[in-house]
Amino acid sequence: MTASEAADPGIGQEPTNAASSIVELLDVMWDHARNATTEMSAPGSTSQLRLMYVVDREEAVRMRTVCRRLASAPPTVTRMCDRLQAIGFLERLPCPDNGREVALRLTAAGREHLQRIRAQRDTMLRRAIEGMAPGERSALAQGLAGLRTQLDMAYGEEHRAPGSHSAA
Repeated sequence: MTASEAADPGIGQEPTNAASSIVELLDVMWDHARNATTEMSAPGSTSQLRLMYVVDREEAVRMRTVCRRLASAPPTVTRMCDRLQAIGFLERLPCPDNGREVALRLTAAGREHLQRIRAQRDTMLRRAIEGMAPGERSALAQGLAGLRTQLDMAYGEEHRAPGSHSAA
């Protein structure tokens, strides 16, 4: 942030409001699409889906790491894991270096479920972006890359949004 932007906090408010509005719209659209098209055994909550995203990013991630990344209490994460394990999307393993700790890993069915959700999301985004003028698409790509860089620098890997997958 430049000194002039710090002196006038209104400068960053318009892009902040626009980004916030888009995030909220996408949350609603993706949740609606997920609920309209997934089978009955699929996770019913956004929290469960976020847990799956975190586990998908790191093979055999420790339960305490998942709790920290979701900013959730261990009993809450344990209940979500119980539900996901019951429907065959998650498995618990002993940590190789500490048998008292639990590691989490998605099953093949869990990875397939996330792949379907990501494909739905990507299709929705692709359709919307294809409707934009070429200059708008280019500006969007550049702006999102800059936003991603700033978020990574400010919050790092520990707070990276669950579910973020390759930007390529």
